[in-house]
Parts: sequence; C-alpha cells; structure tokens
Amino acid sequence: MTYESPFIQALDTLASNLLYGVHWITMFHYFGETKFIFVISFIVLIFIGIRKRDYKLMLFVFMNVGIGFGLYQFLKYLIERPRPDIIDQFSTFSFPSGHALHGLVYLLTIAYVFDHTSDRVINSKKNSRTVWITAIILILFIGLSRITEGRHYASDVLAGWMLGYSWFILSVWWYEQGNPLKNKKF
Repeated sequence: MTYESPFIQALDTLASNLLYGVHWITMFHYFGETKFIFVISFIVLIFIGIRKRDYKLMLFVFMNVGIGFGLYQFLKYLIERPRPDIIDQFSTFSFPSGHALHGLVYLLTIAYVFDHTSDRVINSKKNSRTVWITAIILILFIGLSRITEGRHYASDVLAGWMLGYSWFILSVWWYEQGNPLKNKKF
C-alpha cells in the first residue's frame, strides 16, 4: 500500500474535506514546531540534570527528540511526497508529518520522564492519568492541525504518529534495559 493507493487517497480526501479550514485547531501546530520542541526538551534535560542526575535518562530524552527529528527528515527526502496543493504551500516534502512524529515523541517522552522513572515527579494515579491524557490530546490536535491548515495529508499525519510511537517504544525499551523500573507497565 502506498500513498497513491485508492484507499489512502480516499482517506486523505475525506479528512481534508472534514478538517480543512477548522481554524481553532490550527493553533495547535505551534506545539509541534521544531524550535518549540527543542526548547522544551532542553528545559526537560536541565530538570533531569538538576533534580534526578540520571545521565541515561538525559540520553533517552536527547535520543528520542534528536533521532526523532532526524528520522522524519530522512524519510521526507527518501520518499519525496509532494505536499497538498494550496496557496503559499511549503516547498519541503510532505511524508511523514514532522509535527505529528516529533510532537508525539517529545510529548510521550515528557510524560514518561515525569511518570515512569525513578524519583517520580507524579505520585498519584489521577495526576498520572491527567499527564498522559493531556499528552495524547495535544498529540492528536498537533497532527490534526496539519490537515486543517492543508500542510499535510491525513496519511502523512497517521504515518508520523505510527513512526513516532514506534521510535518512542524502541527508546523506552532501550532505556529500561538494566533499569530497576523496567517491569513497570504503562
């Protein structure tokens, strides 16, 4: 299955018809901007360095965000899918959505750092659920914002989410090797 298959084209058309121009969602794209992600990640790294002094966790954050960025950039230039045809469209490639992939990676990474590591910041199940639900809602709206603005097809966003989640899970697996919390379920 490729982005040129009838099923994917129908999905992209349906999502565009439903979401294009829904202006209140477009504001969420700022949470997926690369500069914003790197600034927030840097703040998280400083927090870990000062409060936790866990260098493997710092490397986990750095790898997730840094390699996540490199992953979607590499795939964009490997696949070279053109963006949707709108006025003032970006000149970069469309597949996968960097906002969707990178947004998912950094938000799940932050939730994981604050909820699933030694010296947890979040100590109640209610607060834990709130952090994860907030991250998931932001992830959804960051991805949807790319469709509402006409910057990406829905299939670009879905691919970004799937690739980002795969990278996140692989990174968690790496981090938990030899970590006393590795049997903790989430």
